[in-house]
Amino acid sequence: MPGLGLLVLPLALWGASLVAGQSYAAWIPIPLQVPSHHLPTGFRNLDPTFPDSFAYALSWMRVGHFFRRLGSTLRGEPAVAPLPAALTDADGLRNNGSEPTVTWIGHSTLLVQLDGINFLTDPHWNGRAGPFGGRVGVRRYTPPAFAFEDLPRIDFVLISHDHYDHLDEPTILRLARSFNPRFVVPLGLKAWLADRGITNAVELDWDASLTLHGLTIVCTPAQHFSGRTLVDQGRRLWASWVVLGSKRFYFGGDSGYFRHFKEIGDAYGPFDLAALAIGSYIPRRITRPVHTSPEEALQAWLDLRGARFVGIHWGTFALAEEPYDEPPRRLAVEVERRGLDPDAIWLLKPGETRHW
Repeated sequence: MPGLGLLVLPLALWGASLVAGQSYAAWIPIPLQVPSHHLPTGFRNLDPTFPDSFAYALSWMRVGHFFRRLGSTLRGEPAVAPLPAALTDADGLRNNGSEPTVTWIGHSTLLVQLDGINFLTDPHWNGRAGPFGGRVGVRRYTPPAFAFEDLPRIDFVLISHDHYDHLDEPTILRLARSFNPRFVVPLGLKAWLADRGITNAVELDWDASLTLHGLTIVCTPAQHFSGRTLVDQGRRLWASWVVLGSKRFYFGGDSGYFRHFKEIGDAYGPFDLAALAIGSYIPRRITRPVHTSPEEALQAWLDLRGARFVGIHWGTFALAEEPYDEPPRRLAVEVERRGLDPDAIWLLKPGETRHW
C-alpha cells in the first residue's frame, strides 16, 4: 500500500530453555506486510487506477444515475413483465443428500448443494432492494420463484458485499431465525451482523480460508466497492468466493473485469461451475469498473477455467439502463462469436435447478 510499505513490529518473544546448562532469551523483530488492499479506514481494489470507494460513490455521473433511478422509483417504475419461472422440485431438493445442484432464486441468489451441504449466495427474498428494511428502494419485478418456506436446511450463507441488492436485512434475519446458518462474510460485516443479534458468523480477508461441513471456503478478490450510506463507503470489504469439495464452485458477487479472475483460476481452478454477473452494465462510463458486461463475464469464465457458466445479477431489479432482457441476447451473440459450447452456458429460469 503506498505510503505505508513494510511495518516492523518489535515483538518480544521470550524463549527460555536449557542449552548445555545455560538459559537464553532473544528479541526477534518480525516484519508484518500490510495487505495492499487495506487502508487505514477501509479497503481498496487491486487496480491502482481505481478511485477510492468514496470518490467513486460521489462521482457526478454515479450521483446523477442514482437520482435518475430514485426519480423513476418515486414516479412509479414502468411495468416490466417478470421472467417466466420454473416449477422447483422443493421436495427433491430437501431430500437430496449427495447430488450437486444449483437453483437460481433470482438476481445473485443461488441455492447450491454440494456433498450433502446446502448454502445460499447473497440471499434476497424482499420485494425491494433498499434501506429501511427494503421498504423503499428499487422494486423487484421478478419475484422469487422459490418460496422461502420451501428451502431445505441451510448450512451456511455466503455474502459478497454490503450493497442492498446483495445484503438484504429482512432476509438475513429470517434465515438466522429459521436455520441459524453460519454466515461467511468479508471483513467488516461480522460487526454489522452482530449489531442485529446474529453471532453465528465468520469474516475473512482475501485469500483467507476456512473448512466448514467438510467444504473449504476461500475468500477471493473482486473489483467493486461497498457502503450502505454516504458515510460508510469502503469501510467493509467486498469479495468473491471459492467453495471446494468433490467439485469446485466459484461465486463472483459483483465485480468489474480485472486480472484477479485469472489469478483465482490459476490458484483454485479449474472450476466445475462459475456464477458470474451479466447485468447492470449500462451506462458503461459508470459501470465498467465495477460490473462485468456479458462479454466480459464470458472472458472471466475462461480466465477461471470454468466448465460451466451460470449467469446471475440480471432479470430481477431495474438497477441500470440496459433493457432487462438484453443480457441473455448479448451473451448468446458472444458465445457464437467465440465458438463456445452453448450447452456449457446456463441462463436459468427463476426457480430452475440444474445438476452440475
